[in-house]
Amino acid sequence: MADERKETVGVGLIGLGVIGTGVVKVLSRNADVIEQRLGFGLRLVRVADLDIETDRGVDLDGIHFDRDASALIADPSVDIVIELIGGYDVAKGFILEAVAKGKHVVTANKALLALYGKEIFALAAEANVDVAFEAAVGGGIPILRSLREGLAANHISSVHGILNGTTNYVLTEMERTEEDFEVVLKRAQELGYAEVDPTFDVDGIDAAHKLALLTAMAFGAELTYKEIPTEGIRGLAPIDFEMAREFGYRIKLLGIAKCRRDRGGNERIEVRVHPTMIPAGSMLASVDAAMNAIEVRGDAVGPTLYYGAGAGEMPTASAVVADLMEIAREIRRGGAGPVAPLSYMPDHLIAKPLVPLGELRGRSYLRFTAADRPGVLAHLAGALGDQGVGIESVVQPRGVEPGACVPVIVLTHPADEEALRRALEEVDRLADVMAPTLVIRIEEDL
Repeated sequence: MADERKETVGVGLIGLGVIGTGVVKVLSRNADVIEQRLGFGLRLVRVADLDIETDRGVDLDGIHFDRDASALIADPSVDIVIELIGGYDVAKGFILEAVAKGKHVVTANKALLALYGKEIFALAAEANVDVAFEAAVGGGIPILRSLREGLAANHISSVHGILNGTTNYVLTEMERTEEDFEVVLKRAQELGYAEVDPTFDVDGIDAAHKLALLTAMAFGAELTYKEIPTEGIRGLAPIDFEMAREFGYRIKLLGIAKCRRDRGGNERIEVRVHPTMIPAGSMLASVDAAMNAIEVRGDAVGPTLYYGAGAGEMPTASAVVADLMEIAREIRRGGAGPVAPLSYMPDHLIAKPLVPLGELRGRSYLRFTAADRPGVLAHLAGALGDQGVGIESVVQPRGVEPGACVPVIVLTHPADEEALRRALEEVDRLADVMAPTLVIRIEEDL
């Protein structure tokens, strides 16, 4: 019987922005090594983008380039469709259109998958096609493939991730320069590390999108990012980094997911995004600037760390093309695709009870803004003590000029989150307290 396998696998790209341009570069620049590893060619045959005038600095000779994404999807020479336009409705429409026509899809759209992943993956399974998304979390870091394949034999106990390069850059610079948040954020925007509207990054929403996908893959827990308690970094000040250093910690915006299993095997998922103090000697504490890192702990493998560039043209393009290559291999083998996209088989990906924040127990860093007069500390300590929140240490930072209000720093003993919340509600009602209390949770087990 003649070998009817195609000499090349055809790729269509929707969205020729920064990442899309990177994909074109990787496919062109590394065509030889891609073919050597696959045993056949991976060819970009069509590109669609609303802007067909701007010169992206890449060679599109021989590639059909127009504005018609639907024609690209329908083109029989396109075996795999890449969606890189971002956003929700339009991107979802193109992905589902491709799936309906039996085309495999590669995307970097974590926001879309964090909200509509269940629907998209279900329809892809019915159509017997793949939707691959390695680039959606961690840029060029192969964290999703590691969870889906390399760690597949493990019960995962926890995931701790620095998942957003913008916030990690801002936090690193605030610590280094002792400058205020707004000053550092403006510099990050000028350098291209932060968007003109940085809301998704600095408010933790981007990290929550990514954590929703990681939680599904680590624990088989179906949830959307809207269910994840999320706090950003806007309230942090230089004094918090100074105090963290004195206490032996560094401050990172972490996405945290843990699985609590009882003796009967029942599982509840603890999931959250917020600024966190972590031991200065831990692996994650050494991750600076715009880099990302994810620590995953499994019962068989123990702690593992995945580190690298979490965004950017070429790192993200690297992950996109890796997905293309994985799907292309399956096309040539005539298979139905690799393993389940979210690591668990669809009937084992279920909604699991979430641990309420109020049940968490741990130490916290508190920064009070209090009136500079006698008796204030006694009032603060009394409000905490009334709810059973013990004080481990109190610091009045050096070099603070006396005045109308001063910062008072408290480290608590381990306490229930619900008790701490009640105590802070009482504190913030005190006449001596001039601003809402800043809380940074402390994560010791890293």
